[in-house]
Amino acid sequence: MYIATDSTRADHHALSQNSGFADRAKDFDWLAKNIPCQFACPAGTDIPEYLNAIAQGDYSQAYQVNLRDNVFPAVLGRVCSRPCEPECRHGWEGLGEPVAICFSKRSSDDFMRQKPVVLPPIFSPTGHKIAVIGSGVAGLAAARDLALYGHQVSVFEKHSYPGGMLNQGIPEFRLPRDIIDKEIEQVKRAGVEIICNTEIGAAILLREVVSKFDATIMAAGTLKANILDLPGKNLTGIRHGLDFLLEVNDTGRANIHGDVVVIGGGFTAMDCARTALRLNVDSVKVFYRRSRDEMLVTQDELVELEREGIPIEYMVAPVSYFSGGSNQGTESIRFVRTKLGELDATGRRRPVPIEGSEFDVKADAVLLATGQFPDTDWIDNEYRSKLVDSNDWLSSGKAVATELERVFVAGDFALGATTLIDAIGHAKECARRVDTFLQGERLLDVAYIEDALTTGRDPVANTIPRHEMPTIPIEERSLTAEVESGYLESEAQQEALRCYLCHYKYEIDNDLCIYCDGCLRVMPVENCIVKVSSLEYDDAGCITGYKRSSSSLDYNMLYIDQNECIRCGACADICPVECIPLQKVSKKVVPKDALITK
Repeated sequence: MYIATDSTRADHHALSQNSGFADRAKDFDWLAKNIPCQFACPAGTDIPEYLNAIAQGDYSQAYQVNLRDNVFPAVLGRVCSRPCEPECRHGWEGLGEPVAICFSKRSSDDFMRQKPVVLPPIFSPTGHKIAVIGSGVAGLAAARDLALYGHQVSVFEKHSYPGGMLNQGIPEFRLPRDIIDKEIEQVKRAGVEIICNTEIGAAILLREVVSKFDATIMAAGTLKANILDLPGKNLTGIRHGLDFLLEVNDTGRANIHGDVVVIGGGFTAMDCARTALRLNVDSVKVFYRRSRDEMLVTQDELVELEREGIPIEYMVAPVSYFSGGSNQGTESIRFVRTKLGELDATGRRRPVPIEGSEFDVKADAVLLATGQFPDTDWIDNEYRSKLVDSNDWLSSGKAVATELERVFVAGDFALGATTLIDAIGHAKECARRVDTFLQGERLLDVAYIEDALTTGRDPVANTIPRHEMPTIPIEERSLTAEVESGYLESEAQQEALRCYLCHYKYEIDNDLCIYCDGCLRVMPVENCIVKVSSLEYDDAGCITGYKRSSSSLDYNMLYIDQNECIRCGACADICPVECIPLQKVSKKVVPKDALITK
């Protein structure tokens, strides 16, 4: 780091240029620091842009922003894991709760008038043919993007219908099937061919696919169940949660009764417990080996679990299963209490058994929501040495490319069991890599800078409380009735108004400033504008901080702290020399020939 003062004439502007496309380190640094929600989203969704559109009542624009970035707006508006929300500035200490980004995404679909929506192609047809194995969100997201890039894409699915875990794993009461169908139809209309009832490795060998297509993407998900290796694991009544959910989602029923125990603490565990309850069993209870803080589910999931009367016991791990006699069915589970130890590979504290703390729980059925792995058995023997490691995981790890130059990987098949938005983000990366392999680098990440007149944001929006998602009454809940009923239109707009619109930038041009201090007199937030004697930079020229002036009368420049700015425009409105311009700065992916180099 070096310190630049006024005498060194260092560039005190946050971005590398005044307008247009920019691709310098300081441009990407500004985007990453100032739009934390977008950079927390694996798909890079332009969150402030679509929230602003919803606030203005332009739901079609909001939906199209999401459709471009994350492919499945209505689906993710219901079941996204929301990695963006913990990063939202509105949730920082003293600023209230994060904006309901996920629920707002759903609103863009609920109130949109135009259906279905198909984005225009980015490039003209290339003549290249690409195969995608698996029609889950990763396979379909990669396929949709590649179709927009001008390629012919065929998706192979072994089941009789596309969607993967959207249909097979997520209950209908969380994700209505017409929503899935509509957004898969949009993928088809983008030019993607989906071929069902075709199992690669059985109906067609992988080597045949590779020989017929210019590139092949493996997006087969994680279908191999992780069955805990405990005494009694072969007793009847013990099954993996995904198998259970698939049966219920396909048939509307399952052979389950009595007291049901669900083991696990993720979304699958929540879905299993709430689904079992709707099958009129005697009782359902969830057991999790870590604490609440280590759970990878949203708070809303736990709220609904509690509303539906399903208890969860933390800090317990299963030890063994016991049968009730000659029928070899489960009767009880022995658990041991745990304490949290050192961090493990996931970054969470490892559960450690507490000696002598065992206890038994009655269980007629056990649903294991304990993870799953990629099934690589379908990969041809002649390819296994290059694609599959000795532990049956891909030897390429989480990468989108493999040792075979025309074979790529997308989603959970590379990552392991993860979230929908993680799988989509990985698939988008894969699609770009495939396009580059076939056509050379045609797409670039840039910051797009454009002048703006106003954000339209009123400081009153700071005081709007977060709107909770309305739900249907407990007595109306069934296997098919959607629990979350969605915002009213007025609620959707009010919630979106809470966004700080972090993609807007007010910045004082100290070459023009006359230091009249007018902006200091009207600033609505303490320290949103500060008197500084110098700015701090890193080696790439990115502004990393500032040094406050030691005297209120003796300072070299005024600086708007973007972390404190609420984008109200009071400073710009009062400035007599108009030295506080407003600009919108967006992260975009553009064709390479659109980048203007200055």
